[in-house]
Amino acid sequence: MKLNVNGKEQDVPEGLTLAELAEILQTPAQGVAVAVENQLVPRARWTETHLKENDRIVVIKAACGG
Repeated sequence: MKLNVNGKEQDVPEGLTLAELAEILQTPAQGVAVAVENQLVPRARWTETHLKENDRIVVIKAACGG
């Protein structure tokens, strides 16, 4: 299935959860926020959030600095 992750098309297996996608993308355990179709998904719901064909996902990583 195809997803749009941060503006780039990505092929992933069918029936993927947000937690599984985060693992594929090697997202850090902390300092990351994810939105699916412009809706922020709390980390506690990643394992129950199933992705659908053509979903738009935005992964935001916190950065330090000034």
